[in-house]
Amino acid sequence: MSKERRLGRGLEALLGRAWEDPEASTEHLVASQQAASDPPSDGRMSHDDHGQLWLNCDAIDRNPYQPRKTFDESEIADLADSIRTHGILQPLVVRLVGERYELIAGERRLRAAQAADWRQVPVQLRDVDDRQMAELAIVENVQRKDLNAIEKAESFQRYLDQYQCTQDDLAARVNIDRSTVANLIRLLELPDEVKKLVCGGEISQGHARALLPLGDTDEQIQFAARIRKEGLSVRATEQAVQNHIHAADGEPLRIVDAEGNSRSVAKPRNEQIEAIQQELATVLGTKVDLSLTAKGRGRITIHFKNHDEFDRLRQMLVASRIPQQQTA
Repeated sequence: MSKERRLGRGLEALLGRAWEDPEASTEHLVASQQAASDPPSDGRMSHDDHGQLWLNCDAIDRNPYQPRKTFDESEIADLADSIRTHGILQPLVVRLVGERYELIAGERRLRAAQAADWRQVPVQLRDVDDRQMAELAIVENVQRKDLNAIEKAESFQRYLDQYQCTQDDLAARVNIDRSTVANLIRLLELPDEVKKLVCGGEISQGHARALLPLGDTDEQIQFAARIRKEGLSVRATEQAVQNHIHAADGEPLRIVDAEGNSRSVAKPRNEQIEAIQQELATVLGTKVDLSLTAKGRGRITIHFKNHDEFDRLRQMLVASRIPQQQTA
């Protein structure tokens, strides 16, 4: 096992290296942490023989920017068992706020340490402002598989609302891809019933994204229920949504002949156009119609259901021009 303990690329970019003690072996680390169950009683903070800072658990307040709403108690119990055996191999990160300490990173470890009856935990003390706190909470959780997509999306949206910045700004500040931000935030347009299924793990983020082109709330709820009932894959869901949109658009055309008589004919289908429509609908997260003439002229129609969705689509369509304008 490496003697170097790292927070991960995103957190290191914002905080620097979490902790490195090249002289201490894992055995020394575990031995020093075993004293945490019975620390000195003359203060909230102490140091071990290796210079590691320890802080009383009851002196640490939760991170107000934590995206995670629920914690799996069985996982916390398993982590507590691991802590009893192996100790905490990566210190928690905290900041001083008034006379209290506030957690920046490591809430699962804090909960598990308390479950293991530890009175103190190893910490690093950092001086960060509220905005950095929000960014660190995002970075710590964005790549966690056990944090659901809606919780991640809500943390992104809270940041954008609070600091009045663009998705590009957020992506750059926390060193993640802009498409990750955009794809997650789009899920917040889904009805609450669908979002609850994502939070509960009954449908995946991919399933939820496939429902966005429908645009209609009732249809999205019905499709989500069908996904859960039939166990549809993401690909099968995308195909079912595409078929549904085609069927809805397949109302017959009225053709009037030279004598003024009208008759109904089915709309012509073009597989290539349909594939492009589906590709655009998936990227934009809304229904898209594409029509072409024999001479190559045509029209792209992008549907939106409210002002918020219009603003989102406008941002997506003009975002690629902003860097060019700035550097011109």
